[in-house]
Amino acid sequence: MAGKTILVTGAAGFLGSHLCDALLAGDNRVIGVDNLSTGNLANLEHLRNEPRFSFEERDICSPFDVGRVEYVFNFASPASPVDYMRLGVETLLVGSAGTQNALEIAKKYGAGFLHASTSECYGDPEVHPQVETYWGNVNPIGPRSVYDEAKRFSEAMVTAYQRYYGVNTHLVRIFNTYGPRLQANDGRVISNFMMQALKGVPLTIYGDGSQTRSFCYCSDLIEGIVRLSKSEEHLPVNIGNPVEFTMLECAKEVVTLVGSGSELVFMPLPEDDPKQRKPDISKAKKLLGWEPKVSLREGLGLSLEYFRGKVK
Repeated sequence: MAGKTILVTGAAGFLGSHLCDALLAGDNRVIGVDNLSTGNLANLEHLRNEPRFSFEERDICSPFDVGRVEYVFNFASPASPVDYMRLGVETLLVGSAGTQNALEIAKKYGAGFLHASTSECYGDPEVHPQVETYWGNVNPIGPRSVYDEAKRFSEAMVTAYQRYYGVNTHLVRIFNTYGPRLQANDGRVISNFMMQALKGVPLTIYGDGSQTRSFCYCSDLIEGIVRLSKSEEHLPVNIGNPVEFTMLECAKEVVTLVGSGSELVFMPLPEDDPKQRKPDISKAKKLLGWEPKVSLREGLGLSLEYFRGKVK
């Protein structure tokens, strides 16, 4: 993908800003939009004088038009439990009205469209590792439902625009991702552990620490997403790192890296918190020739200075 005019919603977010960088590196013009409810303009500060990048502060839940574009990446949504539980209704709206408004732009201009979906579509999975054909085990009225069901509805909307209107759509199911620009206080595993270790306070383990996650470094994830956007695949594709870690293992990796004396404290497991999470990436390997390259230890090292700068 090169020489195109591309719209990125959620451009000031963690992944949205890294995506903007990758697209600009590919010699494209990028229009970023974000309502800054969870995004941060500091993530885009380095693009202030980039002539091929422009930014508009707007809420995509209201119809909008930025002019002719050739591709739309829809990344607008609160993405951490802290944010989507605080902004529950807004999360549902951006996953419904917001997704449709972004799709309308793609439909109007004959643009390609990629939607950032999530491994949360699988809920607390009964199939492990998770394959794209698994329909999930989701509580539709639980505390996490505002995010899970917003993303599941978005997938249905995106699929409908492809099926009924012929929009060239793509769906990526993103698994746990980390790296620089991840919000320091967003309640996710890596940011929690890094900040606690750097402050020398106890690391908070929910449950007994045996629940698992699979952590993908942001550059690996963005590479997979860009490859998917160039493909002919309309059905969901998992992008994530299949190397699985327990919460205890992850905490120990962080403590070792930081050289912290932090102890571990155990807290009750939040309601509907998935017990295990690991992507089956066979489809991405075969379809895109993609698999992650950065190990957890290497990625944590690449993230350390960013998080160190967030310690007050």
